[in-house]
Amino acid sequence: MSDNTSAKLAQRLNQILPKLTSDDFLSAQGIGNEIAFYIFDYPPEFELQVREHVDSLLDHLPRHKPGLRFKHINLFTFLIDFLIERQLLEKSFKLQSDKGNDALLKALKGVLHEEKVAKRFAEVAKPSEHDLVMISGVGSAYPLLRSHTLLSNLHTHMGQTPLVMFYPGQYDTQTLRLFGKTGLTGGTAEERRTKTNYYRAFRLID
Repeated sequence: MSDNTSAKLAQRLNQILPKLTSDDFLSAQGIGNEIAFYIFDYPPEFELQVREHVDSLLDHLPRHKPGLRFKHINLFTFLIDFLIERQLLEKSFKLQSDKGNDALLKALKGVLHEEKVAKRFAEVAKPSEHDLVMISGVGSAYPLLRSHTLLSNLHTHMGQTPLVMFYPGQYDTQTLRLFGKTGLTGGTAEERRTKTNYYRAFRLID
């Protein structure tokens, strides 16, 4: 990864705090009747740097905007808690160890149905009680939870509370490419699985 890419990412990261704490952003001004979903995409090679920046944001948000009510959810931790609540975590570990990833995904398909997951996410996020909801851990949660299905099923739950997803891949307001994979019709099967059409979110920082 070039120094230019690193420098550009640093510039974009530095714009997040002023953006999230601006009155226009928090009041969803300028987006018309669209839902207030935003994606901050970044090269997956910089995952650790972005994680550190998210931690820094959590520290600085209350100082920069006193009284701001915000909720951060790590999707991987959310999934672990979701399985623990259903007493399925240890069983999932054993199934994955004995029969592999495909068998685990098949067994959890009903449990992790997108509507069930979105409903539980909304219960945890409590958007009506917060001014901002942030999501990280997208890459770690894949393939148990796919970000586009979660977003699609959250449309009816979030109201006008801004939701920001930190996304290790590419988003061009038309297509999500997890981990930067490309090709719905070309490339490997895995590359096709990680590319999805999604139109209902804005890019947080260009």
